[in-house]
Amino acid sequence: MPEPQILGAGVVKRSAHLADGREIIYYDDPDTSLPADRAVDERTLDPRPATATMRQDVLTGDWISVAAARQNRAFLPPAELDPLAPQTSTNPSEVPSSYDVVVFENRSPSFGPALRQATGSAPVGENPPTGLDDLAAQGFHRSRTSVGRCEVVSFSPEHSGSFGTQSVTRARTVIEAWADRTAALSALPGLEQVFPFENRGEAIGVTLQHPHGQIYGYPYVTPRTTRLLAQINEIGPDLFARILDTEREASRVVLSGEHWTAFVPFAARWPIEVHMLPHRHVADFTELNGAERDELARVYLRLLRGIDALYDTPTPYIAAWHQAPVHAGRDTVRLNLQITSPRRAADRLKFLAGSEAAMGAWIADVAPEAAAERIRAAVEGIRL
Repeated sequence: MPEPQILGAGVVKRSAHLADGREIIYYDDPDTSLPADRAVDERTLDPRPATATMRQDVLTGDWISVAAARQNRAFLPPAELDPLAPQTSTNPSEVPSSYDVVVFENRSPSFGPALRQATGSAPVGENPPTGLDDLAAQGFHRSRTSVGRCEVVSFSPEHSGSFGTQSVTRARTVIEAWADRTAALSALPGLEQVFPFENRGEAIGVTLQHPHGQIYGYPYVTPRTTRLLAQINEIGPDLFARILDTEREASRVVLSGEHWTAFVPFAARWPIEVHMLPHRHVADFTELNGAERDELARVYLRLLRGIDALYDTPTPYIAAWHQAPVHAGRDTVRLNLQITSPRRAADRLKFLAGSEAAMGAWIADVAPEAAAERIRAAVEGIRL
């Protein structure tokens, strides 16, 4: 195992590899009780699946990754067979050693494991994209190898929970891991955007109860961000600064600190939808300073726990950290969090039916101001 690295806030990074060659990285809390050594993965594993294939939708120009190997991933296993728990003699999980926070390459990724090599080198894979111009071209029956990277981020060795159930110290460790992995993936050839996110709850489609998230490294700039870049070009390079100013003057702010503000957006689509922005421009996690990361650990936990306090049972959600692309929009696209949940009542969900799913024309069930009032009251009752 390489020499450990000391990251921000005293987090210790230790790198290793799993039995099939996948990378695994341990991030130890600054006050960890774990020993320095980590167990070796001694499993006998099948070779990794071939990299998936992307197909271009000629109606939209979007790229669709066809990753059939994902059909074999674990589906709501019992706690004794938790694939994200530390390995035992009866549970040959993905993590060979005890840990605080761990990140490893997904065994059945949507993108990867192939990556395009550096400029001037031969591309990797059977038919990889050769660059953004190649992916932007339009035509019938266009396909490319789904080069990229998909990683799992386990927030805790515990069998159940979410980011919001972690301690402030653990939340800070995860933030450091997000920043470190954003830097590492951004440096890989062929990756154009890095996306950390957490899916929480079976209503969202989660197949593991273990507290975890994921990081995707895409070979293209995603459709959502491409549309955002067009809006910035239309409205102006200070779009996010203006959003922050106008939202802080409105009645939809739910939580605000020295460095971060969370609010229900003016045109919220979902019954529960909260965005959070840093007060100064940063393109991604790597550009946050220590004070911003420290405050984020606390305000993010308060926000998630407040959303959980809306009802008697945990709220399903997607927590999406939107970062600027690796090579575009660095001075205009600001790091921002967007939490969305389909929960519109204690026992009711919003389903995307005809208008939303087929036409992309949204109808909101809850007024953003009313949603903000409820979420703000719930967050104010949270003490860390």
